[in-house]
Amino acid sequence: MSQAVDLMVAGMGFVFAFLIFLVFATLLMSKLLTRFAPPEPATPAKSPRAKSKAPVSVDPDTAEAIKKAIAQFRSRHKK
Repeated sequence: MSQAVDLMVAGMGFVFAFLIFLVFATLLMSKLLTRFAPPEPATPAKSPRAKSKAPVSVDPDTAEAIKKAIAQFRSRHKK
């Protein structure tokens, strides 16, 4: 039984030591990257699109097709 406890403690100690090493290695790599990595290029801010001042004319045939499609959609999806 004591041999099993010794093996368990050794295994858990090894895993704990490895995890501590992993944390410090990750911190070190993070600090190195922030120090030596080139800065990211600045991305230009997106400006909102300007709305056109002149209304766009719609072909009468297209307008009629849109009206029919809306009417058909509403008739199918009535509650």
